[in-house]
Amino acid sequence: MATVPVRATAPNGPSRSDLGQNEPSENDPSEGEQRDVSVVPADALQGAARAAEERQAAGPAELGPKARLWPSLVAVYRAQLSRARVARIPLLFVATFQSVGIMILMRGVVDGGGEARAVVAGSAVLVVAFVALNLLAQYFGQLRASGGLDHYATLPVPPAAVVLGAAGAYASFTAPGTAVTAVFGCLLFGLPMTHLWVLLAVIPLAGAALAGLGAALGLLAPRPEFATLLGQLGMSAALLLGVLPPERMPQVVRLARDLLPSTYGVEAFARTFGSRPDWGFVLGDLAVCAAVGVISLAVATWAYRRAAVR
Repeated sequence: MATVPVRATAPNGPSRSDLGQNEPSENDPSEGEQRDVSVVPADALQGAARAAEERQAAGPAELGPKARLWPSLVAVYRAQLSRARVARIPLLFVATFQSVGIMILMRGVVDGGGEARAVVAGSAVLVVAFVALNLLAQYFGQLRASGGLDHYATLPVPPAAVVLGAAGAYASFTAPGTAVTAVFGCLLFGLPMTHLWVLLAVIPLAGAALAGLGAALGLLAPRPEFATLLGQLGMSAALLLGVLPPERMPQVVRLARDLLPSTYGVEAFARTFGSRPDWGFVLGDLAVCAAVGVISLAVATWAYRRAAVR
């Protein structure tokens, strides 16, 4: 096997001959300017050159497969769920106690009938609005201000998975509080509990609509303080326009009520308290709530992409 000697030379330095000095002899103990330091097989140099030519001919390396939405969504949902699990009990207590207190106050004003249905349905959906709209707006506002969006930007996760995962995790905490509020309201106002199962559709659909709105407000707000303010205003609108009976509202306020995403969830739930609910109207309200949820989550995804690149 052939070998190639590799010599080390003094960089940018003059030789002894240039300085008028004699070259050291073999018996001279002093070091020369040049000497053998290692021996490299010629085959190794040829193999390295051949490998470099093959890499250049093959072109750039291919990237891995793109992350899919559903596995990414599940991963983000689990991470957010475990992160917010510490604050689950305070969230449930505050949101539920607030709605229960509102129903107790309204009991002295409303006796029964359609107004009682509106109060119970609006109070139950208010639990969803407190978490999905108010707290999610604050979360994304703080995440943007602290640079937390850069962490998600480095992960192979689609933007929709980040928004949907966080929204689903926050909305999951509202299910127990909404059920407790609905049962307490039915007992307080003497309403039937036969069709409380409709909450299985009202909670995710209203939660998606309100969570998308809350995420968009938090991501579009220039400062976290504005995100908190917008979340509080949104929850106050859900309280005033959702809990109060619409029959006592002016026409202008009714038009504003129709623009609120949670209104259609409240209407769908309130219709089920009747002796013979009109399921066609119930399904229509739920369909509108689902459409608003898709639009609001799409806007939140766009707002996330806009905030992540800045």
